[in-house]
Amino acid sequence: MTLKNKRYFWIQLTQDFFKSKEMKLLRKIAGGDTHTIIYLKMMLISLEDGGRIYYDGLADNLAEELSLVIDENTEDIKITLIFLESKGLLTKKSDRDYFLEQVPEMVGSETASARRVRKFRENKLALQCNNDETKRNGDIDKEIDIDKEIDIDKDKNPIEVIVEEYQSRIAPLDGNQLEVLKEFITLDGMEAKVVQKAIGLAADNGKRNFSYIKAILTNWKNDGVLTIAAVDERERAYKESKISKRTSNKKSNVPDWSQPNYVNTTSEETKEELERRKKELLDRLETGES
Repeated sequence: MTLKNKRYFWIQLTQDFFKSKEMKLLRKIAGGDTHTIIYLKMMLISLEDGGRIYYDGLADNLAEELSLVIDENTEDIKITLIFLESKGLLTKKSDRDYFLEQVPEMVGSETASARRVRKFRENKLALQCNNDETKRNGDIDKEIDIDKEIDIDKDKNPIEVIVEEYQSRIAPLDGNQLEVLKEFITLDGMEAKVVQKAIGLAADNGKRNFSYIKAILTNWKNDGVLTIAAVDERERAYKESKISKRTSNKKSNVPDWSQPNYVNTTSEETKEELERRKKELLDRLETGES
């Protein structure tokens, strides 16, 4: 699916990336710096697919095909591929599908509109720091454009909103994953907002993977929770049940041995006999009889 709002991707290398044992070993082999650059270029071309690299079969092997894309020597690429596979940094999913294991945790992205908004705010902040300068007409025009952009976003297709939500909060979304999410809406009759809710719950709980989101949606579908109202009601009922459970678990201050629910079942005849014996004992105590 082609999205009107273009998305930009980038790699966020950790501070100790080049200090890792794998990178130190890669740089120590002959032509290590070249192989490191090849690895970084491979990461860049895999960003939009979440770390996947596909061999289309246009060349004799993956190395030759990659050389056409990243403009590096085929033999150097072959050595890099062998090293990455041996260290578990590159895994082969099939004859045509490869995966760079480090990419998902390093990928960053934003939509074109978000990029423009961010840059506009940065420029606006820089202008505000200089109180001697008045706002230029160009800045006013930019602000008007941003407002129009925000208004346009309100009318976006629900599927586009889901894609943007997933890619901004979880990771790049591939075609197969998108089709699964769409089926919850088109085949199961689930509201698009319910899918967005599941994505948000996963992100808030630090579960940034597709399987977790799919499990949430499957559970809701099986329970007939297909609308956002039903999801909210489910959350409300769950919270109330937790409060009720905590209340019921509170122990009473009345000891068990006190028998607060005791009922006297002694017959009238027995009571009269007990009362007669009680009177006799009292009379003996008064007369001093033993």
